[in-house]
Amino acid sequence: MSVSIIVPVLNEAPLLRSFLAHLRERATGAEIVVADGGSSDGTAELVRDSCDQLVVSERNRAIQMNTGARTAHGDTLWFVHVDAEVPWGCLAEIERILDDPKVAGGFFRIRLPQDRVYRLTDSFAHYAGLLLQMRCGDHGIFCRRTAFLDLGGFPEVPLMEDVEFFRRLRRHGRVVSSRKRLLASPRRYETIGPVRLTLAYGLIAMLYFFGVPLSKLASIYERTCCKRHPGLSA
Repeated sequence: MSVSIIVPVLNEAPLLRSFLAHLRERATGAEIVVADGGSSDGTAELVRDSCDQLVVSERNRAIQMNTGARTAHGDTLWFVHVDAEVPWGCLAEIERILDDPKVAGGFFRIRLPQDRVYRLTDSFAHYAGLLLQMRCGDHGIFCRRTAFLDLGGFPEVPLMEDVEFFRRLRRHGRVVSSRKRLLASPRRYETIGPVRLTLAYGLIAMLYFFGVPLSKLASIYERTCCKRHPGLSA
């Protein structure tokens, strides 16, 4: 099995070099594709020699990931955020899950730092995801290339493109949760506030579930989740 890791970025120069080194160490042999949304902080120059491919598109996470996926060579596509820490043995775990031909893809359960508030947030997100049959890009969604192509990639919408893709993937075949955990960065929670952000995410997820238009959800997201840190809205 060959795996291509697609990393969407926007103005993430401070994190990128160490993150790519981290991927090289823990996902040895995978192709790394950085999908830049037009960064203005020198991202392109910084990573050109640290990844296998650098692609540039307009600023939109779905468009960036689709552009990266189209240029990737792997028969498995894994979409990972730049502020994540992938587990040891991640490629073997993906291979184990996709060994079943009925499985279209999978994801990792996230783990936040061991703070009481973050543990509550982590548990809330996990069980709400089970109830609403939703997973976001923080979970490191992966899938077969054939499934990705059959689904037409990520819908190029202003918000929830990862959730939309995940739900379509579930209708295409089984989607399996990994036994391993992906460590997610708390930086957004530290910037916005853990209680405020958890409630905002919960509200957006519930409104999405009940069919509120994505344009309205994008407006709520911009007002509640994207303040004070320009890189977080990538």
